Amino acid sequence: MLYGIIVIFAIAIAGSLIFSLLLRFTSLQESSLQYIITAVSFVSLFAGGFISGGKGKQKGWLLGGLTGLIYSVIIFLFQYLGHDNLFSMEQMIYHTCFMLTAMMGGILGVNLNSKRTA
Repeated sequence: MLYGIIVIFAIAIAGSLIFSLLLRFTSLQESSLQYIITAVSFVSLFAGGFISGGKGKQKGWLLGGLTGLIYSVIIFLFQYLGHDNLFSMEQMIYHTCFMLTAMMGGILGVNLNSKRTA
């Protein structure tokens, strides 16, 4: 699961850098990138779940779900301890969907990995 978490945060950091440069040096507004940022978030969670499932080789739904849960807990702790805010209902829905997406990635990672080795 550690590899999956590392992949998620690596994609998130790279995406943040790219989007911050776009916002700084172009006339784009943050509201115009909202859906793209959300899509990148889902792709990163799927990739993290995929890596976790592929490395674990079994129970991909569990590995992916735990990867998504660990990601959500880290974000929650950062938000709560750093900004003294709890998750809103909208954020709870997003993070539930993030966990489901990571589960799907984990399932696919196990299944594609097992076909390669068989």
